Amino acid sequence: MTLAPLPAQSSALDEETARAEIYGLLSALGAFLEEPWRALVGVARSISDQAVQSEYDTLFGGTGKPAVYLYGSHFLSGFLNEKPLARLRTELASLGLTRDDAMSETEDHFAYLCEVMRYLIAGDDVAVANLTRQRTFFAVHLQPWVLRMCDDIQQHPEALFYACLAQFTRSFVGVEIQGFDMLD
Repeated sequence: MTLAPLPAQSSALDEETARAEIYGLLSALGAFLEEPWRALVGVARSISDQAVQSEYDTLFGGTGKPAVYLYGSHFLSGFLNEKPLARLRTELASLGLTRDDAMSETEDHFAYLCEVMRYLIAGDDVAVANLTRQRTFFAVHLQPWVLRMCDDIQQHPEALFYACLAQFTRSFVGVEIQGFDMLD
């Protein structure tokens, strides 16, 4: 005798299925991020602040072209300060966000985009800080390129701390993608 899955009979069953999926995601989240987190903490404990700063300068700093770019426009168009940055600035303006003049990086810098996501998740203005905006912003301004950035960091021969941070970022982004996919 084979059992066929029962079709959903009520919205209550749909809600229960959705709750079960969320528990599954939370379970995966803990397991999925545990190992990259331990690796990151381990390497952070094993090297000095000076070594981390030196690695940062080697990977992302220097005169002229950095070894690894942290800007979305580079990954999306091959150039800095291009159309992806202009589109991002338009969206940021629609969210009521502007760049602080004291900030030296452009808005498509990975750290800046993470700060925007933080605002979209934890902000007080529900018209702006909501799940729909989070998903859209992530899908347009981070998801298309952030894993390539992680690849570039991890493949750099002098990356140690930042290679572990890139792996943690990769794992976290994977969880975000899964979570946003569950909304469909």
